[in-house]
Amino acid sequence: MKILVTGGAGFIGSHFIRRILKTYPDCEVINLDKLTYAGCLENLRDVEGNERYRFVKGDICNSSLVQELAARVDCIANFAAETHVDRSVLDPGSFIKTDIEGTYTLLEAARRFGHKRFLQVSTDEVYGSIASGSFTEQAPLNPSSPYSASKAGADLLVLSYHRTFGLPAVITRSSNNFGPNQHPEKFIPLFITNALDNKKLPLYGSGENVRDWIYVEDNCEAIDLVLHRGEPGGIYNIGAGREMKNIDVVRLILEELEKPWDLVRFVTDRPAHDLRYSLDTKKIRALGFRPRHNFMEALKKTVQWYMENRPWWEVLKSGEFESFYSELYGAKKESDRPTGPS
Repeated sequence: MKILVTGGAGFIGSHFIRRILKTYPDCEVINLDKLTYAGCLENLRDVEGNERYRFVKGDICNSSLVQELAARVDCIANFAAETHVDRSVLDPGSFIKTDIEGTYTLLEAARRFGHKRFLQVSTDEVYGSIASGSFTEQAPLNPSSPYSASKAGADLLVLSYHRTFGLPAVITRSSNNFGPNQHPEKFIPLFITNALDNKKLPLYGSGENVRDWIYVEDNCEAIDLVLHRGEPGGIYNIGAGREMKNIDVVRLILEELEKPWDLVRFVTDRPAHDLRYSLDTKKIRALGFRPRHNFMEALKKTVQWYMENRPWWEVLKSGEFESFYSELYGAKKESDRPTGPS
């Protein structure tokens, strides 16, 4: 099989490429990535010499380039997206362009060349928040942010290409990922790296928001399973069943690093911040998927990686990153919360 992986220099995409090259000796991968602030070729330095791997710098909205690459492969796995909710609040337009227009460009190429599979990597955030119970794949979409709305729109477009044109497309909707190589703007690496530098940890609201955390390698295993065995037109929720409050995750990070709780700074909640995400994962488990990593062991492994790879994340947290977060959190009012976790 020959696969065009878009967004392969990003966090999940790079782990997926590494898994594909390791698991399938006959598989060839073309990695198309625009190399925005979130894309980093250092994530794939260990495979850049592999003769079955090729990197191409480019935008998934570039139709001529996408068509050229799509002609050389059997399927497309679309990891390319603008993904950070905070950024979508400040700049919705870039999310609409990449997540929706970019997906359309890829779908057109897959349709033209009769690809065997189109894999759309999506998110649990398209369902919105749920107070109790868990979302099945049949749940209505109720996105809260420009980010999740752009992903929901892309999902619907993918489904329409399956139903209208018979494109053998599948969609995965994953819960919150974490692990090595994740950009330090995301929750767990932001708090790890800030704590390592004894900087304040900006925790939204009261920290009661609940997320299901899945280790990135487990997620990539599930995505791989859907790519090869998922039913065309099917949607598959991917989660680990490890729901935790943000405040409890922060406490575990600080304990692992032996840092004091007074590094935490409660900041005004962001607009439309979903309280709880929860996925029903019976469908992916029926394909044989089971998470392999214990949360605490995976968290320790992740913390250790950031401790050992300071040059990698220090570069990413300089310049534009610092100004962005100064703007984002500097304008938010620090709350008068207790000095310990509840």
